[in-house]
Amino acid sequence: MAQRPAFFIGNGVICKKEVDFEWAPGFSASQKKKNVERMHEQLSASGECLEVSTKSDVSLGNRLSAFNLKIDGIALENWFQAGKVFELGGPYTDLLTVSPVEAKRDERLRNSGNLVKFTFNGIDFPLEPKTLFYDFLYYQAVRRTATVKDLEELLRYTYFTDIEFNPERSINTQSKAVCFVQLIYQRFGELPDFTIKQFTALHKVIVKC
Repeated sequence: MAQRPAFFIGNGVICKKEVDFEWAPGFSASQKKKNVERMHEQLSASGECLEVSTKSDVSLGNRLSAFNLKIDGIALENWFQAGKVFELGGPYTDLLTVSPVEAKRDERLRNSGNLVKFTFNGIDFPLEPKTLFYDFLYYQAVRRTATVKDLEELLRYTYFTDIEFNPERSINTQSKAVCFVQLIYQRFGELPDFTIKQFTALHKVIVKC
């Protein structure tokens, strides 16, 4: 058995539901998709689910993966890794020029001491709230690339999952970030161009998990 979180909107904030399901072991794409199906089966009675990752069988979920979303032609994943500043180095802006997988696996991200902040286009972001920087990048990428049709389709879904996300090993997940996008679109009917201050204030109110 395994337990993974699904994110949804409840009473105007982002909530989390832990889902227990039988885990299909293995690293193949077919096994991962099987796990997505089993997880979604546990949620299907109370709402429609969207897997947000490259393992999604739904085109929208695949396009909204952090490995496929881009800012200025560069993958969101690269921006996130290149935005890390450590005690002993960084930001490693050369990570903007490699593949998302190479950026994520770069050894300097693990050998440069403690993480002290994030930076993007000359603007610094604190470590708290924990997912602020990732969620900001995700919002910017969706705002710049998603169509109205994409955003309207997003409203169909109740739950968002990311089968690759294990909260015991990482903090950020595209399944929670896309939930933030959905809530903003519901509230404003568009994705406004928030200032950093406005985005941070909203994030503190909306993200409760």
